[in-house]
Formats: sequence, structure tokens, C-alpha cells
Amino acid sequence: MRVKPNQLENGCILSSDVFCNSNQTLMRKKTILTEEYINVLQVFLIDAVDVEVMLANGMPFKPKEVIEMEDDVVSKDDKDNTSFMDLYIKAVQTYKKLFQSWQAGSKVDIMTIRKTLLPLLEKLNDNPDELIQIHHYATKNDYIFHHSVSVGVLAAYLGRKLNFSKAEEIQLGIAGMMSDSGMAKIPYSILDKRGVLTSLEFEEIKRHPLYSYQMLKDIPGVTDAVLLAILQHHEREDGSGYPMAYSTKKLHKFSRTIAVVDVFHAMTSERYYKQKQSPYRVIELIMRDDFGKFDIKIVQTLASLIANFSIGTKVRLNNDDIGEVVFIEPHSPIRPMIKIDQSGEFVKLTTRSDLYIEEILKA
Repeated sequence: MRVKPNQLENGCILSSDVFCNSNQTLMRKKTILTEEYINVLQVFLIDAVDVEVMLANGMPFKPKEVIEMEDDVVSKDDKDNTSFMDLYIKAVQTYKKLFQSWQAGSKVDIMTIRKTLLPLLEKLNDNPDELIQIHHYATKNDYIFHHSVSVGVLAAYLGRKLNFSKAEEIQLGIAGMMSDSGMAKIPYSILDKRGVLTSLEFEEIKRHPLYSYQMLKDIPGVTDAVLLAILQHHEREDGSGYPMAYSTKKLHKFSRTIAVVDVFHAMTSERYYKQKQSPYRVIELIMRDDFGKFDIKIVQTLASLIANFSIGTKVRLNNDDIGEVVFIEPHSPIRPMIKIDQSGEFVKLTTRSDLYIEEILKA
């Protein structure tokens, strides 16, 4: 989070280097601040610094005031000259800082979320094929921030293909981006745990949709549809989800859409406790192993969306052969025809149950 020096206290930990006016490093990232260091920052007229959300003693840092991240939101003038990847990385950085401010008790600024999301959606109009590469950007350390931005973008674009209105598309994107905001209220010891969670810890994680809902329910401009989507995004069609164990009839269409995208992006991303899988493989697993849990029309629309942007894409099969997607099978879009680089052979995955796409290679 970003704060002014007068908000600092002993034990604060710098999360980025601090530079003085001569552009020389004044203090290094990870410095534990003492009263003397804080005085130095004030003497050098440092406007603001980035610090961790936890103090050196393990207690949360709760300043009275956190600087808003307006400077991190991409302006319309910059947007046209910026690549999708650059916009995406900027959005993740903005979301991370906002998340840290929520951990410190700040309220949600829904306009900042909207301004962060819209340039990405507009950029996709010209570069829709970026959708099949977006899972490559996620990192283990910052997974939750990448996941939130990606779910927002994917959900909004999927809503477009499901013929939602423009207003619904934006609302769906905001709901997707904010669905895990309640993770900011989970104890840091659980959120940062690298090992397997205990049953009690997992029960606390399962409360995050409720926390997300509570964070947004009194924010002006947040619609009931967005609130329902956030609250229900871990519910399942067969009633096996959480926190309410609702089934199909009680689930909003936004909730059903985000439920699919949430699982899809999670399974295709690098995480500490799970190995990532290719988008093709994940769609196949959702259809096979989770049949009845998700809205099949939404899953099929996502499958077609991924497939339609795949012609010419380099992929690696589970037998380590590298090839190129050359044809999409209309009735089985997640099992396309592949031309193998080394042999020149054409492989129809619809006739090879032993083979599947292990990885989409980076463009």
C-alpha cells in the first residue's frame, strides 16, 4: 500500500525502493522502518512510500489514510498506444495496491475498478486472440491479483459472446474482478500459506464470497446483479457449491458465467498447490469431471471462444510433440487438428483419445 511518511510507524516494511530528488536510492525495498528512518524520509521531503500490509512483528499495518491509486489507472490517451499485455500488467499492479488498501481497511472505490477494466475490454476489440494467452501472464507470487483481473476480462468477453448487453458486459466484468476482493479480509497467515490448508483454514477461505459481498453492498453504483454474482460465484448448478449451496434456479446468469471463468482461469494458471493445464485440457476436464456443476451452454461458448482464436497457434501435446493448430472440428472445438512440426503429420485429436493439448505455447 502507498502512504505518506506521517502515517508510518516503527516496524513498517518498505515494499519498493525509495528514491530522493537526485534519483539516487535513499532506502532499499524490505527495509524495516524505525523512527530514525521515518525522520529521514520527512527530511528528504518524500511524498509517499510503498509498504507491506504487515508490520515486522507480524501484526497488520492499519494507517488512517492510504493514498488512492489514480495514477495507476491508464488514461484514454495512453490506451491506444499501449499493448494489451502492458495494459493488463498495469491493471494487475493497480489491483494489487487496491487489495493491500482493503487489507488495511480502506473502502472500495468502484470507479477505479471500472477505469482499470474498461481499457482492457476496449483493447480486446482489436486483439481478441489475447484471450488464449492471458493465462501465461499469471505468476505464483501474485496469483490472486492476476486471477481477479483475468476473471473480470474473461467474464466480460464471454458475456459479449452470450449476447449480454453492453451494460451487462461491463457489470459482469466488474463482478468478476471483485469476486475475490473478500480475500483481503482473510487472515494473512492463511492467505500466504504455501502448504495444504487445514479444514478450519479452508472453511475461512470459503467465506470470501460473503466478505466480498459485504465490502460492496453499500457502495453507490454497484447493482444487485453484481452483488449476486460476487456472492454466488462458487455456487454450482447441482447445489454442491458454497456459501449457500444454491442450485440452478436460484443462480443469476452472472454467477453462472463467473463460476465457469473462475475455475477455467484457476486451472490454467501457475499456483503453488496445483500444476497448470492447457485451456483445451481444462475445458475437457470441466465437461467430463464436473458435468452437472456448470451451465453447459456457458462452458460450450467458452470452448468455442478459445478454439476460434487458436488457428495458427503453436501447441505441445502430452507426448511432447510440438505442432500447429490448423483446423477446428465444429462439433469438438477443444480437439482440433494439429500439424506436427517435426514429421509434418496431421493429427486429428477427435480420433486420438490418448492425446490432448498439454500446453499452448507463448506467441
